[in-house]
Amino acid sequence: MRARSTDHTTITIERHFKAPLPKVFNAWAVPEQKQQWFACHGDWKPLEFQLDFRTGGSESNRIASTDGIVHAYQAGYIDVVHNERFIYAFDMMLDDVRISVSLATVSFAAEPGGTKMTFVEQVVFLDGYSDNGSRLMGTEIGFDNLRLFVEADDAKVN
Repeated sequence: MRARSTDHTTITIERHFKAPLPKVFNAWAVPEQKQQWFACHGDWKPLEFQLDFRTGGSESNRIASTDGIVHAYQAGYIDVVHNERFIYAFDMMLDDVRISVSLATVSFAAEPGGTKMTFVEQVVFLDGYSDNGSRLMGTEIGFDNLRLFVEADDAKVN
């Protein structure tokens, strides 16, 4: 039997986008939009994606890394206030092993020239999983992709 443990941390990321608030919010809320920017590794193979973005809704995303490990994300939306904030709880698994459980809050504010987004994730890494900064790095890469998506020229197809 393996040892059970919990390791708590909080990740806070603030980003400023040169895009209107509704565009940034919708990049999270509209399934066809979120699917375009959400992955943090472009060479991984998507297996499943589902998004029901509303209070009481859910999201699931399964993707296989280049070495065949399945990374699974399952979320439940607790509170959604259109163009202001949303709060969700999610877990992440590697193959059949749950590595973490999180509560995240994403809030938005219009500012001159664009949108301020604040992301706060309270994460519990489970049973000796050693993250070594991977969650922060992957989230930062995802938000870099979000920036490219929302700041893209509207004349181009995203």
